Amino acid sequence: MRVADESMLDNPVWFALTGPQQHLALRRGRAARFDPAMSAFVGLADDDDASWNDLAQLLGPSSPAVMFRTGRAPRDWTETFSGTGFQMLAESVGPVEDPEIVPLGPNDANDMLALVRRTRPGPFEARTHELGGYLGVRRDGVLVAMAGERMHPPGWTEISAVCTDEAARGQGLAGRLVRAVASSIAARGDRPMLHVSASNTGAIALYERLGFRIRREVGFVGYLSPAD
Repeated sequence: MRVADESMLDNPVWFALTGPQQHLALRRGRAARFDPAMSAFVGLADDDDASWNDLAQLLGPSSPAVMFRTGRAPRDWTETFSGTGFQMLAESVGPVEDPEIVPLGPNDANDMLALVRRTRPGPFEARTHELGGYLGVRRDGVLVAMAGERMHPPGWTEISAVCTDEAARGQGLAGRLVRAVASSIAARGDRPMLHVSASNTGAIALYERLGFRIRREVGFVGYLSPAD
């Protein structure tokens, strides 16, 4: 893996939407967002009034947005949820050969959405699978586990939507899929990273066994834009 600038991860959504994923961005001045059918995440150039005003114009009134951030939003923004997590980086990634793991594409979209509904790994919309490569495991034709890519700040790719059907848990599928996705990311020269809820201690322990380290604590916050 090449050396990647960790400062890109202090504001990953903004640097993704103004960098490698700018072709997917909806942007107004100092604010950018993904198409909401792909992701509710938004990014700001800075935590200043100009950026928040641009975001309000970009979203329109009373529209949802999700951010990685800490601190208070302007008073006319309504917080809808908040949580704490960790940003984790892969320290080393090796090649993976796993014949049971298969690539997933547009023809698998309905199965991916069905698995997400059963497992609730986090935000996943109808077109989230278009943000990057996804891999999965099928048993008797049913998709029982998957993992894939979401944000792409310069030099980095985020692993996301790691989920396993309840009937297939305890078989190491999540670890195998994360290793495979990470290997694919590293093979093209990016460095893998991910975000995980601080309460998901089992996942954190798994990622540490796979060679990830905690870089920093992050906040996950949802908002509604001003009504006017």
